[in-house]
Amino acid sequence: MEPVADEDALADEDLATEVGGAEDESGHPVEIRRFSAEVDHHGVRLDKVLTALLPEFSRSWLQQLLAQGAVRVNGRPATKPAAKVRAGEELQVELRPTAQASAFVAEPMALAVVYEDEHLLVLDKPAGLVVHPAAGHWRGTLLNGLLAHHEGAARLPRAGIVHRLDKDTSGLMVVAKTVACCDALVRMIAERRMHRVYVALAHGSWSGQTDREVRGAIGRDPRQRLRMAVLPVDAAGAKPALTRVRLLDAQPAVCWVGCKLHTGRTHQIRAHMAWLGHPLVGDTLYGGRLQWGLERQALHAHVLAFRHPMTGEALQCVSPVPSDIAAAVDSAGLRYNLEHLWQVDVDEPASLF
Repeated sequence: MEPVADEDALADEDLATEVGGAEDESGHPVEIRRFSAEVDHHGVRLDKVLTALLPEFSRSWLQQLLAQGAVRVNGRPATKPAAKVRAGEELQVELRPTAQASAFVAEPMALAVVYEDEHLLVLDKPAGLVVHPAAGHWRGTLLNGLLAHHEGAARLPRAGIVHRLDKDTSGLMVVAKTVACCDALVRMIAERRMHRVYVALAHGSWSGQTDREVRGAIGRDPRQRLRMAVLPVDAAGAKPALTRVRLLDAQPAVCWVGCKLHTGRTHQIRAHMAWLGHPLVGDTLYGGRLQWGLERQALHAHVLAFRHPMTGEALQCVSPVPSDIAAAVDSAGLRYNLEHLWQVDVDEPASLF
């Protein structure tokens, strides 16, 4: 629920004639407010009247309550914000918790911890796990699991999450456990001092050099707002992006590649590979096809290497290729050749800009 501005708002006799309690369908407590419409409210839109009666809440949130059937006029559900109020009508509002408000709760889950100390942990995220609560995924996220994993997570921005992987991308992530480490990791990522190497299975016959540098500015695709795209460097919202791509093996219609990030733009590898004409297998958003048993994009964060920001220790974590991608690589007749990936030196800058 959106926070109440202060206790006086609950006790203002000019606004609320009665305050009651109940529970929603999930068992969460809800507060019930009841009002009598005054002469000044006559002929005014219902959502505007509610905003006047409940000034501590936003109009958009009150409109959400209307859509949910949480508002009654003279005992009958009212769902239309534009409905006109009549003087003397009895209004009842159930102040239900919003999905956003109930998202940041601890939910125990099995976390694949690769490394952990009092400052940070490195996790091997499975495909299908959403990292941070968002529309359509308010519960069951990695953030919820982190809140249950250690007490300090509740005192950190986003429970210590400093970078993300897409829902259907698997592999390594680093998460802070203290405020000092969170700040240090954010600086490290901004300064390109964290090395991230991915492996990917992509459509298309590879041609040209084994190693490529993809320098293509990335921004929101103007034709498909769910996607990112390579844009002119001077386009609105375009940010410089660099990915190094190395061929590991190829067949006439498919290739197995390593991708090293030198920047960390949203969907960077997916957008750059599609721009090269090699959309990832299973990545239907960027033109890929579901093939060889894959039900998600064939992208895995394989190596994460950096110098520990608090202890100075050199950390290099490796996540094995998950079984679904491994089976697809085999079915495509490709060799892993992971020994041909880059050798990472944590003291070298990760950015070539």
